[in-house]
Amino acid sequence: MRIVHRKGGESRVLASNVEEATGTLAKGRGLMLRGSVPEDYAMIFPFQQPANRTIHMLFVRVPLDVLWLVEDEVTHVSTLRPWIGLAHGIADTVVELPKGAADGVGAGDTVELVE
Repeated sequence: MRIVHRKGGESRVLASNVEEATGTLAKGRGLMLRGSVPEDYAMIFPFQQPANRTIHMLFVRVPLDVLWLVEDEVTHVSTLRPWIGLAHGIADTVVELPKGAADGVGAGDTVELVE
């Protein structure tokens, strides 16, 4: 699986090593306590329907770029600091990436999970 960003007819791969957080425990744990995250890595959090989704960085040791998506359209982008970051947005899918991986991604862009 890959995470692909599309904007203005161009596309680029944001991550080619994608892990899906399924289940309540996996979604709650996310990337907590990991010492590092590979450059081409993403963790996705799929949900049944769009709602306000909050991401916290408690026990997350590395900075992250976070994307909130509704039907593959980016609704919010935030870069969060380790341990103290907190942000929220409307999403049916949340994507966590290493800091800098989402540079150039903005609200209204398309980000897709591609097999």
